[in-house]
Amino acid sequence: MELKERFLKYVALDTQSCEESESYPSTDKQRVLLDLLADEMRALGLQEVTVDAWGYAMGSIPATPGFEQSPVLGLIAHVDTSPDMSGCGVKPRVIENYDGSDIRLNGELTMRVEDFPELRDFVGHTLIHTDGTTLLGADDKAGVAEIMTAAEYLMAHPEIPHGKIRLGFTPDEEVGRGVDHFDVAAFGADFAYTVDGGYEGELEYENFNAAGARIRIQGRNVHPGYAKDKMINAIQVAAELNALLPAWERPEHTEGYEGFFHCTSFAGTVEQAELSYIIRDHDAARFEARKELMRSCVELLRRRYGAEVLALELKDQYYNMRRMVEPHPELIERAVEAMRGAGVEPIVRPIRGGTDGARLSFMGLPCPNLFTGGMNFHGKFEYCSLTTMHKAVQTLLNLVQLWAKKA
Repeated sequence: MELKERFLKYVALDTQSCEESESYPSTDKQRVLLDLLADEMRALGLQEVTVDAWGYAMGSIPATPGFEQSPVLGLIAHVDTSPDMSGCGVKPRVIENYDGSDIRLNGELTMRVEDFPELRDFVGHTLIHTDGTTLLGADDKAGVAEIMTAAEYLMAHPEIPHGKIRLGFTPDEEVGRGVDHFDVAAFGADFAYTVDGGYEGELEYENFNAAGARIRIQGRNVHPGYAKDKMINAIQVAAELNALLPAWERPEHTEGYEGFFHCTSFAGTVEQAELSYIIRDHDAARFEARKELMRSCVELLRRRYGAEVLALELKDQYYNMRRMVEPHPELIERAVEAMRGAGVEPIVRPIRGGTDGARLSFMGLPCPNLFTGGMNFHGKFEYCSLTTMHKAVQTLLNLVQLWAKKA
């Protein structure tokens, strides 16, 4: 199956995850793609193909004869799409030989180069974009398609030298639970790469330290005509809390290694309100300081309005994988060589987010992240370069050969 055909097949399936769900996977529709991938792996002749009780789909490409002593290499991608925007009824549109101009998504919406200047980097590429009503799903179905296309090529070309390769496809990465039940021992890889990056050449082994905060506010509603010194407006308390956090330390004002506080949801009335935040920083000390600031802000308002008015739930989500990957420099060195062999200039920079690989690295499976060619994830302006996707496939094919070790 051609890479383009495979990718369009996968994005046609709605695999949106759900943060509020307590099931695993969080949505049954993710299992449709996970089961499909298992069927495809079997059809290609992969071995040890399984879908476990938690939905993880895994399979093995056996080592080329004579290379059985090579390290077992894992390639991992997630199938779910973000809850931030619908992934139902995706209608991809393809532009051949993109000319660098604005892209009209539909009658009312245009992706303008002025707003997304990186579009200029894709002149001459084949681009796949949305119709402006859904996300595309390149995060991370581009990675899924690239891994499966590389697997198909390797199975059809047994002369290519490589060690045993394990493929792993996960649910629920977008809601922070992608590897909650991932069995590292059963996966059996010595090292792995997630294929979940974006811009061509991205090679990432630093990510945010991450926490989530939920603040519940219990107000006191009184007739507004007689509310003086009696009413506690939960909406106003929520606004005060948000105002206490540094205004310039939000996602829209930060880049590179800069961390942030990001209010992801708010719902409320005078009587009750609830806010959710994500807290991010690459530096461990600054990360702890951010959490302490959140605690201090809540405590200040508790002293002002009463301890029973505000309740804070603050949980760590994942940590910066750098200290788990750095002891294995060959992971980065071989990825750099593999990219250059595919005509790609590596861009080593921190992830302003997280991947399954971050948590897997702390579970004993060092796991840097590779580019896919997708851009503007999680929204209606998402697009993907098919040209870059082909380079990602070649990078994977180069990479497995660089890890090959003859007995």
